[in-house]
Amino acid sequence: MKKFLLFIAGLVALTVLLANLGPMILLGVSVWLLYVVFKQFMKTDSTAGKIGWVVLGLIILSVAVSNIYAVLGLAAAYGLYLIYKSWTSKKESVVVESDDPFTNFERQWADLHK
Repeated sequence: MKKFLLFIAGLVALTVLLANLGPMILLGVSVWLLYVVFKQFMKTDSTAGKIGWVVLGLIILSVAVSNIYAVLGLAAAYGLYLIYKSWTSKKESVVVESDDPFTNFERQWADLHK
């Protein structure tokens, strides 16, 4: 049952990721453009040039804010990663605790040296 629920959660996360792939790409491009505009703003010495770069930066910032749904796509990608990790994780063997102190000591010593 756990594998089935993980499969359904994976399908939902994949659907959300694919639905938000466009905004994710546009958000990445707009953040990169904001970086370029900031670098050009810092290089410019004239006041008119700085005003122009600020206006362009505000326009690009509005594009970036409009693609805020890309955060849902990033969360879905992280969810897919967690689902994949739990799907492929190996089952831990259950160790039966005994009253013998040397058995527990040897197990703990082996755990320390892994």
